[in-house]
Amino acid sequence: METRRSRVLDLAVLGHLAEAPMHGYELRKRLDRELGLLRAFSYGSLYPRLRAMRCGGLVEADGDRPAAGRRPRIVYRLTDDGRAALLRLLSDSAPAESDDECFGVHFTLFGRTRLEVRMRILSGRRHRLAQRLDALHQALGRLDGRGDPYTHELHRHRAEALRREIDWLDGLIERERRCAEPGGPAGPPR
Repeated sequence: METRRSRVLDLAVLGHLAEAPMHGYELRKRLDRELGLLRAFSYGSLYPRLRAMRCGGLVEADGDRPAAGRRPRIVYRLTDDGRAALLRLLSDSAPAESDDECFGVHFTLFGRTRLEVRMRILSGRRHRLAQRLDALHQALGRLDGRGDPYTHELHRHRAEALRREIDWLDGLIERERRCAEPGGPAGPPR
């Protein structure tokens, strides 16, 4: 059974290999750089997924001829089945695609994602964050001058961060709507 985490990793790997073939270390460095340390994938999860994708026919691999005493670097590239799998994953906009773990990976691949899927993911993410913000405001209301002031301050800080991300998403959603209009601006938000 495929877990959400392996689906997210598959999306990230296939999306990056669609740009160019690369070896595992290079792939991991790119994932770390683009998704940040909080969403970094470990070697312990990346290489087993690459092996599974290879066995599943989604990627193929070639080894280079290393200098004496060095291990060969295996270069991975997408197969036609891998490209088809990437397209399927890019078209998914299930509620899980807007959660913390999935959203960043999907967002880095929005340039290859259809408008209606981008809109569903952005709207789903906004809805999820608005629910969190409402829950925090309720918690702040219950604390209102009572309890630990540091807990209150932490909730207030989290609420501000959520509000900023919701505002950012609102801007992206509006930009996507304008781009979808006839004669609207083309391309990703700047």
